[in-house]
Amino acid sequence: MSTIPKTINAYLQQLHAALQGADPALIQDALYDAEEHLRAELAEHPDVDEAAMIARIVTSYGAPGEVADIYRVKEGQVQQALRIPRAPARASAFGKFFSVLSDTRAYTALFFMLLSLGTGIFYFVWTITGLSLSLGLMVLIIGIPFAILFFGSVRALALVEGRLVEAMLDVRMPRRPPYTEIGLPISGRIKTFFTDPRSWSTVIYMLLMLPLGIVYFVLSIFSLSMVIALIFGPIIKAITGVGIVNINDVGYAPPLWAEPITLVAGIVLLCGVLRMARGIGHLHGQLAKHMLVMR
Repeated sequence: MSTIPKTINAYLQQLHAALQGADPALIQDALYDAEEHLRAELAEHPDVDEAAMIARIVTSYGAPGEVADIYRVKEGQVQQALRIPRAPARASAFGKFFSVLSDTRAYTALFFMLLSLGTGIFYFVWTITGLSLSLGLMVLIIGIPFAILFFGSVRALALVEGRLVEAMLDVRMPRRPPYTEIGLPISGRIKTFFTDPRSWSTVIYMLLMLPLGIVYFVLSIFSLSMVIALIFGPIIKAITGVGIVNINDVGYAPPLWAEPITLVAGIVLLCGVLRMARGIGHLHGQLAKHMLVMR
């Protein structure tokens, strides 16, 4: 049986140990919530010793092990409520292949691929500008405060990106920022801020989002263009004379009588595109989880 913690940091360490094996994003949220609650209670009773206040809080808020169990139960309920609907299981190979057309996750992943170019450009420009100014101002007295502000903004952007990843890729991400050991002296907290691997992995993720966003955007646009060309190409050619492929101002497209064939081919290609988007979304979600979540 764990002893009653006498400090906030000791309580958080016991809570972290009790949550071992849980989702890292859940652990980060639980530690932040617990720290916020404990420090708020301590601030309201400055005349009470920290150890005595922690012991009093344990009786109302719960011991670390009890809080960990509550979080595990609540997490299952919340995840069940927020989970993106999955495509119903099909028995036949034909049904399994085309079931992706009704899978919401595939469409949200495809939208994430389209959106990633814009977010990637913003993250890249923000990170490069912040790093450049931080290094350039380091010789001045405002250098360190500016660098701290920059890394704080990057962590805030990581939370925003986490919400996008969780909403579109169905990967559990933190809903709270990482907790900090406020009990450390200011110099120790500043040092931890710069030596924390989370800070640098988040910066690397922001830089990676530009090349990844370009690849995702090009893949999605090219694939969707092929789908549209196959499904509507013969119709557009018959009405406007514009073909799928134009060489020397001459448009080439299947004749109108081939529309049923190209329609089927377009739908089959669309299934492939959605499966590609779902696979890329899963891989990107794991990358985001690995680089943005406290371990």
